[in-house]
Amino acid sequence: MNTVPVAAARAYESPTEKLKAWVDGAVLHLSFNNPAKHNAISVEMWEAVPLLLDQAEKDDAIRMVVFSGQGPKAFASGADISQFEDMRAAREAVKKYEHMAENALMGLYRFGKPVVAAIHGYCLGGGVNMAISCDIRIARSDAVFSIPATRLGLGYRFSALKNLVDLVGPGAAQDLFFTARRIDAGEAKAIGLVSRVAPPDQFDALLAEYTSAITTGAPLTIKAGKRIIREVLRPDAHIDMDFCQRLIKDCFESEDYAEGRKAFMEKRKPVFKGK
Repeated sequence: MNTVPVAAARAYESPTEKLKAWVDGAVLHLSFNNPAKHNAISVEMWEAVPLLLDQAEKDDAIRMVVFSGQGPKAFASGADISQFEDMRAAREAVKKYEHMAENALMGLYRFGKPVVAAIHGYCLGGGVNMAISCDIRIARSDAVFSIPATRLGLGYRFSALKNLVDLVGPGAAQDLFFTARRIDAGEAKAIGLVSRVAPPDQFDALLAEYTSAITTGAPLTIKAGKRIIREVLRPDAHIDMDFCQRLIKDCFESEDYAEGRKAFMEKRKPVFKGK
């Protein structure tokens, strides 16, 4: 996950070199590019993420997004603390920094298409926040995870802790957060922080398995499933059942549903168009 193709099918120009963007088939790849600092997430990265996701949301040719990290050592090693003195020195600067990070993470969480985090090496602090805002996390066996907030004295956002608790449960969330300890890929899988783990030489094949499965699936069904799962995680009193029913109805009334049935009867693979 550390190379960028020379040409892409469609133009996705990142506003910063610190976040690489390229298209491979129906997949938009976004890759943190700050290897000298183990891909620490800078202000420029926080600002670039929602811009690129907004473009991908409107692009019917893009079926999914993959986040990765450039260089051999890290997915993302947290916030770029070299910027803290400037960005977090005063109350208004803190508010601005937190707003940018929250905007990027919640934009990722609400993004309508599937997002996979392809994790290798260090995944720390803000890197964990990025990963758990994605829909699926796969990891190389050399991945290392930690949330070191208690070693930095930072206040942690409600949304970040909610995402963590929703994913791994309160017990594992408290363990990781209170101790700031580092865990390996095996323990991350055991607690549900990642779905699957592969050795370095098999990791690209694992990612390809996901990109192939997702990009050939029915887009409207995937979209409906993602939105309904989000509703399931809300308190019962706030679940919008009418909205869920509309999503399901849209699937059954789509051209893709007719294509899926026809392909099944003809014993061939369906070709879905998201219509």
